[in-house]
Amino acid sequence: MKRSWSKIGALALAWGLALVVLGGCTEWFEDDPGPEPTAIPSPVAGDETGRVTRVIDGDTIDVRIGTEIYRVRYVGVNTPERDEPCYDDATAANAALVDDQVVTLVRDVSNTDRYGRLLRYVYVGEVFVNAELVAGGFAEAGYYPPDTAFTQLFEDLEAAARRDQIGCHPTGVFR
Repeated sequence: MKRSWSKIGALALAWGLALVVLGGCTEWFEDDPGPEPTAIPSPVAGDETGRVTRVIDGDTIDVRIGTEIYRVRYVGVNTPERDEPCYDDATAANAALVDDQVVTLVRDVSNTDRYGRLLRYVYVGEVFVNAELVAGGFAEAGYYPPDTAFTQLFEDLEAAARRDQIGCHPTGVFR
């Protein structure tokens, strides 16, 4: 499954433009300007890069960084577990995006989860893997504070995938 970056890019651009436009209207809300826009991590020089050595499931991979292999859990998304409908499809969708690819790993706030896995946003080139899986209906948005930089984007992508009944949504596996 190869999904066009343009749909996600257009949604992210529209979301960003809305923040810019609303941010420029603070004189209307002088008493309550609202929260500052969230800084959104993106792949930049200095982020970790490595090669995917194994796809574990729809939201977990093993990545070789230097001489070490690290287990990486995607931040902000959740895919079906081994005993749930659509597990194989979500795992295959993830593999189609990342298997044996060089990935850029971007940290939000937390470094690891309680299982010792790195928590990261994952990119293959300019493709934002976490978002692609949600947009394709193979993952649902997950709210895992304090790692919430893309929560709204993921929720918007999930709503569109649910509305269009794509990926895993017809199975009813997501809420």
